[in-house]
Amino acid sequence: MEYILKTYNLTKVFDGKEVVSNVNMNIKKGEIYGFLGPNGAGKTTVMKLITNLLKPTVGEIEIFDERLTNTSYEALKRMGTIIETPVFYEKLTGRENLEMHCDYMGYHNKKTIDEVLKMVNLRGVDQKPVKAFSLGMKQRLGIARAIITKPELLILDEPINGLDPMGIKELRDLFKMLSTEYGITILISSHILSEIEQIADTIGVINDGKLVKEVSMENIRKSNFEFIEMAVEDTSRATYILNNKLNISNFKVMNDNLIRIYNSNITPNKISETLILNGVSIESITKKESSLEEYFLKLTKEGGLVNV
Repeated sequence: MEYILKTYNLTKVFDGKEVVSNVNMNIKKGEIYGFLGPNGAGKTTVMKLITNLLKPTVGEIEIFDERLTNTSYEALKRMGTIIETPVFYEKLTGRENLEMHCDYMGYHNKKTIDEVLKMVNLRGVDQKPVKAFSLGMKQRLGIARAIITKPELLILDEPINGLDPMGIKELRDLFKMLSTEYGITILISSHILSEIEQIADTIGVINDGKLVKEVSMENIRKSNFEFIEMAVEDTSRATYILNNKLNISNFKVMNDNLIRIYNSNITPNKISETLILNGVSIESITKKESSLEEYFLKLTKEGGLVNV
């Protein structure tokens, strides 16, 4: 089984509008698949279709080499999920919620509860009702519930919402460990592109309900390129100097004070020296490398991360 999950022309229509349109995903066994797209692009809808929370209008889902149907109960037992905000019995403790989930799933090794609470760094909360948990604690408990049955496929919709930078790093390390040591396949969406860049093996980008790209992170890294980015007070004057004094034409004015120079053999020091000698004030100049963020924005044609 090379692919643990495949979709075929997956389409979902709400009120006459296609919110997911002919999506063909291919998720390999054991990989971390980063699912990216602007808000409203269809990420959560696709995840709900895969977990049988919604039914496709058109198309099919193949999971564990079998077609997903209304009676695919055994396939669903092999999955762990967080879709949107995790919901719990608020008056019960985190441990009691996990015990109920194990009973519901027919999973009887309750010693695993201590193990997963340690994994998500959620210890010492046995006497605390979930209603007293912070957003980040609830998110950790949701992840614990998703992994407690040791699923073969883990589906995580924005799992690091509400976490501080330390918590995000802890869960990043956890997801990598689950993939490498336990062989769990992970489908994860997140608006924090730098985090996905650090853990994903494959990227799927969805926009306006259509899967516009499915590509390995290795290929994205191979296609990365370096550029020089500088902030100046007068872009008009700076571009004149770049063209006429330094013979640089491969550059782009990003906004009122930001310029990017591509494929230049001239060093940042030489550029800054020439600009200053010709009366251009430079606020900053740095050498950078294109990233997943650059790749994503190019694909979705967004002007910034506010809508990601």
